[in-house]
This record gives sequence, C-alpha cells and structure tokens, in this order.
Amino acid sequence: MDVMNQMGAMGPLIINVVKALIVLIGGWILAGVMGRLVRNKINAAPHMDPTLGSFIASLVKWGTLTIVFVAVLGIFGIQATSIVAILGAASLAVGLALQGTLSDLAAGVMLIVFRPFRVGQYVDIGGTAGTVVDLSLFTTELVTPDNVQIILPNGKAWGSIISNFSHHPTRRLDLTFGIDYADDAEKAKQIILDVARAEPRVHDDPAPWVRVTNLGDSSVDLTARLWCDNAEYWDLKFTLIQKVKEALDAAGISIPYPHQVEIQKRA
Repeated sequence: MDVMNQMGAMGPLIINVVKALIVLIGGWILAGVMGRLVRNKINAAPHMDPTLGSFIASLVKWGTLTIVFVAVLGIFGIQATSIVAILGAASLAVGLALQGTLSDLAAGVMLIVFRPFRVGQYVDIGGTAGTVVDLSLFTTELVTPDNVQIILPNGKAWGSIISNFSHHPTRRLDLTFGIDYADDAEKAKQIILDVARAEPRVHDDPAPWVRVTNLGDSSVDLTARLWCDNAEYWDLKFTLIQKVKEALDAAGISIPYPHQVEIQKRA
C-alpha cells in the first residue's frame, strides 16, 4: 500500500518531467528554426550586412531558449517572480562563474556596434588569420585559406589587434626581385615596370614604380610598388612574379642565388 501511495504521489512529478522534456526539445528546435529564419530574412534584404543577420539570429535563438527555460520552471511551479528573486540573490556568484561568458557577450555587442570587420572579410585577429564566416553572441568564426575552421571567443577578438585586409577596396602590392651585380639595374627596372604597366589590373593612379631597395650579399634587390583592387591582390601577385621572371630571362638578366666561392691557396 505504501508503495502504491508513493507511486501515486510521484505521478504528477513524472507528468511534469515529461512535459518539461517536450517543452525543452520543442523549444530547442523552435529556437534553431527561428534563428535560421531571421538570418535568411535579413540576409535576403538588400543593403543589409550579413554580419548583422548572424548576430540578430543568435540573439533570437538565445532569447527563445531563455523563454523556454522560464516555461520549464513554470511547469514545476516556480514562478517568474521567484526566478528573479533567486537570480538576484545569486547574481554575484553567477557573475563570477560566468564572467568570461558575459565578457564575450559584451564584446559581441561591441563588435556589432563598431564593426571592425564583417562577414566575408579577410582579417587577422591577434595573429589568427582567416575569412569571417559568422559572428554570434559569444564567438566569431573564421575559416583559413586551407579551409580550417577557427572559433574565437568574442572577448579575445575584441581585445586583440585586428588587421582587416578587406576593409579598403584597393591594396598596395610590393614585389622584390634580385638581379646580379653585373647586370644593368636601369634596364631591369624598366623591364619590370613595363610588365607592370602592361597588366590591366594594375592601377594607373597611384602610378607603379620600381626602385633599387637593397644591396644584398648575392644580389641587387629591385622593388616594384603598385596598386590594385583588393579582390585581385593574390592572383595579380602570382601572375606578375611569373611574367617578370620570364621577361628578365628573355633579356638575359639573371636572378642570382646565394653561393660560395672557394679560394685555393698557392703552395
């Protein structure tokens, strides 16, 4: 009889646990769906920044989960006023325990407000470089050129030096070529300059130039400085290196390499 009474007393608790699980699972699915819908809606709108879409979607998701959590507590008879009282009493402990998470949340807000980078831009954050693919409430996601995912806490991102290589529409490209000391430096400079000017992706303003920038141990170093569209930077760099090499070879100008000269002593 006692066992039956105990099972009968536990009946409402079991029912509440089942309800809570249903609300939790349904709420988690709903939060994900709503987050994706908000992101897609914002990204589909013209003149909207994808970075803003990711952040607001994350905000909607976590806001929905918060409501779900309160609803689950309500199933067990814990009212919202009681929750506020409990959180108020435990605010210091929670703040200390979650200070890193709260710092990431605050940093995420700062990143959205001041926009040091946006989704799709190539950046270096504290020595970690990659293309920004997502900015959420707590983390920033990068992908490296060799397709490695990097997750940075927003607190780390906001507190580090940020180099944004995609911020300006144009970039300066510097290329250095070494020629032999016996070769004609003026002739080599003109060849490099002609190759640069013949490339349509090189801007006329500022005009490209070539200078002798260093006298090395084995070579006279010539530096070509030019400007191009940001999106063309890497492809143009590789193209010019090959074309200058071919032009210098055709003109009989050698590109030296470090070597040692052995001096034999007379007997």
